[in-house]
Amino acid sequence: MSIYDIAAYGAMLADVERIGAYRRALAVSLGPDSVVLDLGAGTGIHALIACQLGARRVFAVESVDVIQVAREIARDNGFADRIEFLQDNAARITLPERADVIVSDLRGVLPLFGRHLPTIIDARDRLLAPGGTLIPRSDTLRAAPIEEHELWDRVVGPWQQHGLDMTAARRLATQQLHRARPAPGSLLAPPETWAVLDYRRAESADAGGMVRWAVERRGVAHGFAVWFDATLGTGIELCNAPGDPELIYGAAFLPLPEAVEVEPGASIDLRIDARLIGDDYIWTWEGAIGGADGVLHAFRQSTFHGAPISPLSLRRGDLDHVPRLTVDGRIDLEALSLIDGATPLRDIAQRLFERHPDAFRDAAAARDRIATLARRYGS
Repeated sequence: MSIYDIAAYGAMLADVERIGAYRRALAVSLGPDSVVLDLGAGTGIHALIACQLGARRVFAVESVDVIQVAREIARDNGFADRIEFLQDNAARITLPERADVIVSDLRGVLPLFGRHLPTIIDARDRLLAPGGTLIPRSDTLRAAPIEEHELWDRVVGPWQQHGLDMTAARRLATQQLHRARPAPGSLLAPPETWAVLDYRRAESADAGGMVRWAVERRGVAHGFAVWFDATLGTGIELCNAPGDPELIYGAAFLPLPEAVEVEPGASIDLRIDARLIGDDYIWTWEGAIGGADGVLHAFRQSTFHGAPISPLSLRRGDLDHVPRLTVDGRIDLEALSLIDGATPLRDIAQRLFERHPDAFRDAAAARDRIATLARRYGS
């Protein structure tokens, strides 16, 4: 299932700064015999632009059903004969010829998002022709300490009401990465670069770096704005900093555990680390704010601690734990064993309903269950 609906894809297309920059990067990268691979094609905008610019052949890869919309748009614009649509995980695809250009925008609020980096690295190594071009070429990750009372109130305010001590929830809220759009006047010090993702050379999905600032004005430090500036090609950039034209991505806000009053000249040390665990990143930001009298505030925040985890969940994830399948687990296991490449889903659903009548309210519920499993695990 897609994490986006058609309105979200429409919002991406409405970002004319982003689309224009990608078009310029494709224009300087393509020749009349070029083969293009569009990763995470969505509704197919990059594949369509590549055809407009004269690409000989385009492979558009998208894992979710919106690829059908892309197929229809390609047909309606006369490009169906040049674009081959592949609905699959990019790691599983092969191409009949290597691509001269790989274009993608698999980022979220930040480029360190989901399986973005592993996907790019794998495609670059397996599917890009020698000397081929990656769009984007690199992303520069930037950060700055900010004073943002409205944003701070949005994060911690709900947990400071009703005459109750909600410290436990407030603590979780300040250990999460929040999407935001900080105002340019909120910066307490100029931005600094803490990491550069060079997609031509990247080998790891993880990133981290250390930065230091001297505060330039009196204010209250609420946390850190984090964003990226993209280099799509030589002289072709997308700048996502506070004060620049707003892009679809927004920026990230990494809160401090407490708001801290700072004076001009105060030092702020920050280390940011992003580590990919499974399909999601664990973010850690730690450091200290120093003043004339020494350290004013030391902090260590992590999204690992930003979600409630019960003792039961911890026990279930312990490597020494000996798990047993639940009733639902046993039914799903049985259902998957019946997907054999020969039996229709209708017959499998009927068998499940007959064998487990108490597990389904009716036969339709059994059909929905097996259809969901087939969409997720079947071919």
